[in-house]
Amino acid sequence: MQIRAFLLLLALMLLAATAEAGKNKKEKVKKDISECEDWRWGPCVPNSKDCGLGYREGTCKDESKKLKCKIPCNWKKKFGADCKYKFESWGGCSSQTGVKTRSGILKKALYNAQCEEIVYVTKPCSSKIKSKSK
Repeated sequence: MQIRAFLLLLALMLLAATAEAGKNKKEKVKKDISECEDWRWGPCVPNSKDCGLGYREGTCKDESKKLKCKIPCNWKKKFGADCKYKFESWGGCSSQTGVKTRSGILKKALYNAQCEEIVYVTKPCSSKIKSKSK
């Protein structure tokens, strides 16, 4: 009988401790919320080289924040990682230049980025000839 009472008391103590720990987490989240609505965000700055994990700084009145961000390493650096485009299919190969071209129309500008409305991308024509196997 004493063992059951001890186990019940232990369970109640653990339950109270986890409830108290949950309250602390909620308080931390509330402190990070800002009432400012006019945030100005800078570009994503990689921690090393020109792609990968990094951070972006934001300011609003007297407040400033840093957010984690990521620039994909295969991203077209000419456009910036904050400009998202919808691209058409690749055009035909130009025999004069040896490249093919396609255009992209701006779909979304993240973090108030300054983006071009239409961009053009070129790449070398493939020298391989694709054959269909039957």
